Amino acid sequence: MDIDVIKKLLEDYKAGEVSINNVLGKIKELPYKDIGFAKVDSHRKIRCGFPEVIFCMGKTTEQVVKIVEHIVAGENDMLATRASMEIYEAVSRKFSEAVYNEQARTITIRKTRRKPHKGLILIITAGTSDIPVAEEARVTAEIMGNNVKVLYDVGVAGIHRLMKSHSELLKANVIIVVAGMEGALASVVGGLVDCPVIGVPTS
Repeated sequence: MDIDVIKKLLEDYKAGEVSINNVLGKIKELPYKDIGFAKVDSHRKIRCGFPEVIFCMGKTTEQVVKIVEHIVAGENDMLATRASMEIYEAVSRKFSEAVYNEQARTITIRKTRRKPHKGLILIITAGTSDIPVAEEARVTAEIMGNNVKVLYDVGVAGIHRLMKSHSELLKANVIIVVAGMEGALASVVGGLVDCPVIGVPTS
């Protein structure tokens, strides 16, 4: 539940637009909603700035859909990761606005207009095979209100490709480096910039 939703609920009660029973019913759902197989965290957005993210791997399609319903019911943005096409199709039948990124295996539903954060996150991959992980990071960062740019397939085996984009590296406030066998890329990038560099291994 968003802090603005709580404020509006109290304002509506004060204005006589909702009953005390309605208010109490909403409060009982805090800080989580027990739906049997999961306890959906209603206060995650208040504490962390974004609602609970659904990790789909290991969950049934029906379980994911049920969790999505509860998150979206609070007028929250929704992000589900490691989602199959089958799960997306089930979610989209309930929520036509759901968007699937096949490479990232993410499902997103936007319910709010987030004011973009200042600054830039740059996501870099060593090779093409690292792109799915990078895309998951991109989708995650973007739905949380961040400005994101990507720089793909610039591994150290052809370091001239990275150096050609040196000016882009210097503009970033945070850089995420996704690499497998070319894990040295993160340390190379770290030597070129003065911003935080997050290394994400893919193998």
